[in-house]
Formats: sequence, structure tokens, C-alpha cells
Amino acid sequence: MTREILHADLLGRNSFGVAATADRIVEFSDAASLRDYLAAHEDIRQGKLGVLGGGNNILFTEDFHGTLLHPAGEGFSVTGSSGNSVSVRAEAGLDWEKFVERCIGLGLWGTENLTAIPGTVGAAPVQNIGAYGAEAKDIVESVETLDLATLKEVSIAGCHCGFGYRDSIFKGVLKGRAVITAVTFRLSRTPRPNLGYDALAREVEDAGGATLENIRTAVRRIRGEKLPDPAVTGNAGSFFKNPVVDGELAERIKREYPDMPSYPVPEGVKIPAGWLIEKTGWKGASLGRAGVYGKQALILVNLGGATGNEVTALARRITDDVETRFGIRIATEVNIW
Repeated sequence: MTREILHADLLGRNSFGVAATADRIVEFSDAASLRDYLAAHEDIRQGKLGVLGGGNNILFTEDFHGTLLHPAGEGFSVTGSSGNSVSVRAEAGLDWEKFVERCIGLGLWGTENLTAIPGTVGAAPVQNIGAYGAEAKDIVESVETLDLATLKEVSIAGCHCGFGYRDSIFKGVLKGRAVITAVTFRLSRTPRPNLGYDALAREVEDAGGATLENIRTAVRRIRGEKLPDPAVTGNAGSFFKNPVVDGELAERIKREYPDMPSYPVPEGVKIPAGWLIEKTGWKGASLGRAGVYGKQALILVNLGGATGNEVTALARRITDDVETRFGIRIATEVNIW
């Protein structure tokens, strides 16, 4: 089933809360519905297309003159098991937090650290969402897509999704070509708590130990203390990626700033972008109607009535200042349209 919305208002469809419109939104229930719709509307298929899920990682800087495809299917099912491994399939339109809640309700491990991340199931592999030592790539078994060029349904194994830090082939070679319609996750009945982050480990211990519910509650509490509610303050979560630099540059900065947090990774040394931004003096500051959240410098916020261009102007200022001081060019995590 599909539903077409013309001259669509996007204000309530993006978590930044910026005003914009789209020429058309097409809501689809499953891959077959979208395929049939596009086959019958060649002009739309050949025009400008985009995919809009929950709108939690998008910043509109202008009206969208084209068609936005919006997955509306919310199906959830257990599709197989082998030993303690369980495969769970969810359609792309299912709210991510509802998905996590259902998995935990079944006693399945793997999603608990990823609770309270705004968005839909379909967005999880695109961004390779992650938090507290866990990433979507750890649990994605396969991703079902519709190829917009051929209108064929294609299933892509998780190991072929090109997952990287907040990255995947869906932001690269398949951007604008593949529409995610469902995702299958490989979860476990065997407890496997991931408590590598000290703050999370302390919260879980205080709650009585590493159960699924205790970990989920702890993650929600920590995130709630650090992150603004998009329903109250427009934002898209972390606006910038944490940069990875070579060891020599990291050591040079460390000599000048002994308090600099850093984490060794295979590619080099990861430095928290929030720390870099805070050191430039931007934490809690603003530029017009766009600002930097006072509790977490990674997050840019809409202070009321900001346009997407006002937010990007602030982001450019921050990026330039960080590069001037540290020699590091931080990249955006949010998709800017």
C-alpha cells in the first residue's frame, strides 16, 4: 500500500524542527508496494528522490524539490534460530526504540546498548548507529533493499554493507540507489553484557547487575542526562563525528593539553569531537538562533526558529575554529540536504 502527500510540510518530520517542504512524500508499506508505485510513475522515478525515515539525522537547508520515499511498514518477526543465535526481521518503518523494547522483551541480547537512539530500523544500517561500545554492524545479518535503477529487490549480507564509523555503503555507492525496506538482525539468547564504558558499568552495578533491563535503563538514564529531547529542543543528536588522527598529531596535542581524552583504534587515535569543540569555547555558545548544547558540545540545537542554513553556518564556524587550533578537520555526522 502507498500513500501520496503533495506539497508536504516537513516541519514535523525532522527532529531539528526547521521549516521546509517537499514536492511529494510517498509512504510505502513494503518493497512490493514501492516497486509497483515507481513502475507506474516513471516520471517520479527518474526525478529527484530521497529517503526520509524518522528525520532524526537530517538537516534541511532548503525545500526538497522532488519526492521523498517514506517507509511505513512496522512488521516484526522472529525468522529463525540456531542454538543460542536468533534472527529477528523488522521492517524499515518500525521505530528503533520499539524494536529494542521487543527484542529485550524476548530476552534477546545485542540491542540493549543501542536503546534510546532516535530513528527507525531502516536508518540503523545506513548510519551504522552506535553507542557505548556497540554498533549496528555487530548485529546486522542482512539488509533488504529495493534497487531504484532496476526495481529489483536485493538482499545484502551484513558483511557486505561496508560498515565503518557512522558509515556504510548506503551513504556511499548505494546512496540514492538503494531503498532499505527491512533489516534482519542476529541476536543471542546468551547473556553478553557490553560494559566497557565506565559510566555505564557503574550505573548497571548500582542497579543490581547486568540484566537486559538494567542495561537498558542505565543507557536511557545516561543519555537523558546528556542529550536534549528533540520534542523540546530541536536537534539531530551528535552533529559531528569523532575524528581519528595519526599518533604523532595526537601526541603533539596531548603535550599541550594533558587532559585530552583519546582512544587507540586500528586506524590511529580517536579524539572526542566534543572535547575539541569545548576547548574552542563553543560549548553552550550560539550564533543567531542556532547553538551548541550546554551539556554536550557534540550537539547543535535549534534555539527557536532557526533555519537549516543558520545551523550549517554555526557548524562551519566550529569546524574552522577546531581546525585552526588543533589542525583537525572534524566531519559532520548529520546528513545535510
